[in-house]
Amino acid sequence: MSDWLGMSASPRAPRPELRERVLSRARLPRRRPSWLMAAAAVLVLMLAGAWWSLGERAALSRRVAALEDTLGLLRSPGTQTVHIPVTVDGRAGAITIFADSVSHRWLVSCQNLAPNRADQAYQLWFVTSRGYVSAHVMQMDSSAPMTLVLEMPDDATRVMGAAMSVEPRSGSQAMTGPVVFERIL
Repeated sequence: MSDWLGMSASPRAPRPELRERVLSRARLPRRRPSWLMAAAAVLVLMLAGAWWSLGERAALSRRVAALEDTLGLLRSPGTQTVHIPVTVDGRAGAITIFADSVSHRWLVSCQNLAPNRADQAYQLWFVTSRGYVSAHVMQMDSSAPMTLVLEMPDDATRVMGAAMSVEPRSGSQAMTGPVVFERIL
C-alpha cells in the first residue's frame, strides 16, 4: 500500500564500510561541544563576578555613608575643634576633638600615642556638670592613629570638657589611673 504512487524505493543494504563507520560513531561516548563548555564557564564567571561586585558595592556604600557622616560632623556650624598635645612615656602625641553641639557627637582623632602595656588602656572621659562619665576605652597595642565617633551622654548632664587617663585594660567606672590630659572646652 505504500507503493500506491510507485515512488517507494526498494530497500538496499548499505556498503559494509559505511555500516561499520556509522556503528563505530554510535558507540563513541557523547562529547559536548567545546563551545557549550566555554559558555558554561563564562556564565559561572559572570555570576561569581556579579556576586563579588554586589558585596563590594555594599561595602563601598557603607564606607561612603560613614565618610559623609564624618564630613557632616566636621562641617556642622556647631562644631568646635580642640587640639590637645599629650606626652605619654616620653612620646609626644596629640588628641584632636571635633565637638558638635548640634548632633551631640564628638569625632576624636588620636595621633602617635604610646602603645599601652598589656594590662592597660587609655580611657576617654566626658567632663560633665556631675563629674566624669566614661566615653570610650581605647586599647592601643600600637601607635597607629585611631579615630572614633562618640555620642555625648543623652541625659540632662551638661558636657563641659574631656579628659583621658590610663586605666586597667577593661576600663574603670571612675577615673583612677594617671591623667593624660584634662581640658574644658
